Amino acid sequence: MAADAAALDKASMEFLCQEYLKNNYIDPETSERLGVKRGLRNADGTGVLAGLTNVCDVVGYRRTGDGTVVPIPGKLIYRGVNINEIVNEAYEHDRFVFEEVIWLLLFGSLPNRAQLENFRAILDAHRELPEGFAEDMIMKAPSPNIMNKLARSVLALYSYDPDPEDMSLEGILRQSIRLIAGLPTIMVNAYQVKRRVYDRQSMYFHLPTPGQSTAEHILATYRADQKFTHEEAKLLDLCLLVHADHGGGNNSTFACRVLSSSGTDTYSAISAAIGSLKGPKHGGANHKVMQQLSELQAGVANHQDEDEVREYLRRVLRRQAGDGSGLIYGMGHAVYTISDPRAQVLREKARSLAYAKGFEDEFELLCLIEKLGPGVFAEERGTKQVCANVDLYSGLIYRMLGISEDLFTPLFAISRMPGWCAHRVEEVVFANRIIRPAYKYLGVRQKYKSIEER
Repeated sequence: MAADAAALDKASMEFLCQEYLKNNYIDPETSERLGVKRGLRNADGTGVLAGLTNVCDVVGYRRTGDGTVVPIPGKLIYRGVNINEIVNEAYEHDRFVFEEVIWLLLFGSLPNRAQLENFRAILDAHRELPEGFAEDMIMKAPSPNIMNKLARSVLALYSYDPDPEDMSLEGILRQSIRLIAGLPTIMVNAYQVKRRVYDRQSMYFHLPTPGQSTAEHILATYRADQKFTHEEAKLLDLCLLVHADHGGGNNSTFACRVLSSSGTDTYSAISAAIGSLKGPKHGGANHKVMQQLSELQAGVANHQDEDEVREYLRRVLRRQAGDGSGLIYGMGHAVYTISDPRAQVLREKARSLAYAKGFEDEFELLCLIEKLGPGVFAEERGTKQVCANVDLYSGLIYRMLGISEDLFTPLFAISRMPGWCAHRVEEVVFANRIIRPAYKYLGVRQKYKSIEER
């Protein structure tokens, strides 16, 4: 009976798909002819100007007097502060800095010592989930994909908020801090339940330890023995730092701003951003990089031979190798062309741990992809200059930390939560107009026919 129902359903869906395709088509050339800026991109590849922000600046080019776009080395600037300066501070003074970045993005200034200590205490107090939340919202409704569980859990927190529709500055900041502090705990709990239900492995829950940084909290609650090295926690803190924001135009942040412009609640806006980040064209790319790396290791005999690696990358672009997409994951970016500052930081700081943990082959192969990729793109596609992006190295770092690939994109969501919240506040407080771009209708006029005439 079940097999017959499945077959009937498949036949029905094939019929419905054929009906759709028979009546629907939009020629991409029509978009070009009518001046549609697909993907909200200008003809030169830059983004359409859709708003103003004080939160973050993503710099990958400059315009000359005649409007020509000239690529320059990439810069990522949080509230006027270059992230490289924050990275230098973290390593020169051996400090965890993600919490400082959260404050910077939300409030627009660098916190003094007293402000930072107080803010860390506030985050500490909100790491535990509301009573019964883990049992009712996570354990009773497990998900094979942690990103979907994060989105659902964020929506569920609406029901645990005494004033979830509070659109005041105080209300949105209160909700933002609650989400920033609680999402790492939700992620680890959701992963443990996924392990038990879908992977048939034991699950374990650790309570938050007061005084830990976000990176330490994640490692301590994720690992069964709760043990980790200082270097491991520092590297995870670095990943959180470089992913914390990327301007108002990146897909997930723009999704958050679009929903925020409608006047909806914080939980709805943030869950939409999580849904956007799940996509492999956005936050899911680091997972694809690791799949690609495994295929490259198997498909190339000598991993040090640049000619062999170059030829493999050429076959990837020709859809003769890899997943058939024609994409070299971890290469190319919408804004950066010469360099992605996040990729440079992660490459520099990950090297010592890669060699210490026996991942030197994987690390050096990624470096080769970064070195050879731009030339292969130029030969095969003749497109604009491309560079390595942050996803090329972030997945390997997570793997070196022993973190399951199930959590690669959720970790990105935890990192990006401060940026989403900062942009939501800005959209609600200052923009105050619903985002509503135009779409041109191309359908053919037809008259209504009675059902007997059809």
